[in-house]
Amino acid sequence: MNNRSMMFFFALFICFLFTGCESGSQSSEDGVLEINIAHGNQPTEPIGQMAEKWRELVEEESNGQVQLNIYPSSQLGSEKDVVEQAIMGNNVIIFTGYDFLMDYVPDAGILTAPFLTEDIDTLLALTESDWFYSLEDDLQAKGIEIINTSTVYGERQLMTDKLIESPEDLRGLKIRVPNNQMYIKTFQAFGASPTPMPLSDTYTSLQQGLIDGAENPLPVLAGSKTNEVTNYLTLTGHTKIISPWIAGTDFIDTLPAETVELLKETSLEAAAFARDIIESEEESVLQEFEEQGIEINMVDIEPFREQSQSVYTAFPDWSDGLYETVHSLIEEYEAQNE
Repeated sequence: MNNRSMMFFFALFICFLFTGCESGSQSSEDGVLEINIAHGNQPTEPIGQMAEKWRELVEEESNGQVQLNIYPSSQLGSEKDVVEQAIMGNNVIIFTGYDFLMDYVPDAGILTAPFLTEDIDTLLALTESDWFYSLEDDLQAKGIEIINTSTVYGERQLMTDKLIESPEDLRGLKIRVPNNQMYIKTFQAFGASPTPMPLSDTYTSLQQGLIDGAENPLPVLAGSKTNEVTNYLTLTGHTKIISPWIAGTDFIDTLPAETVELLKETSLEAAAFARDIIESEEESVLQEFEEQGIEINMVDIEPFREQSQSVYTAFPDWSDGLYETVHSLIEEYEAQNE
């Protein structure tokens, strides 16, 4: 047993001895602390594999005294609904997006704006800035605690039932997007008709002709079997995504500080594990799609980039100078890493 495990076990024992840990967390008869973990992806996708790795690490580090109960594929409800459950203080940690959190702190949405950065590492660097720390404070004031900021979701691409060579080809097409304003406004800017729905409904909606396409990172498109009901993959790379795992501050306040620290530290290791999987699967999925006969289009992204600029003026609730602040941080990071 390492020192961290010993300190954690002692703190958990004290919690049960004096308080019973009754305020929101679930404790079984043998004193095991159970925490619910929710996400909308399939268990075999990188996020699903991260959740499983996280569960293993937590159980190992806590000597089995903390157990993560994983609910994939939106089993606890839509992403929007489960975020609200978390804010209400329910026992749940959910994988969500900054685009969903902008309902509570509008400035958070810029982290998922189209063509914001050229690579994932630049996005990750933003989460280590004073600007982001201030954002975290604002989220906490709304009852939202970020557990992990380093989870990479990937680069979002577009799959459709017709060839897309420019934004004009998207005009009138119904494209499945997450149910939040960032993706809705992004695809409106591209000329499409964005159609919000849970990820789990994408396959049947494409199969029934209710939508004409969907967008997501390649491993997610493969996990949701979008390639079985579409014919074309357009490599737009319109958004590079890192996403947080969040919980309600009311729930986090019921846990011993050592438990919260354990969750955060093990999540970092699990996120690094998942990133390696994503980078490997992006290559293998692309090859798999090509072998299946999916037509892959290396589109000129400049017209998409140009039309997406209207998104940055579409949110009147954003702080004055938000884009300039974030863009300055991006330029500073890029200059340091030339």
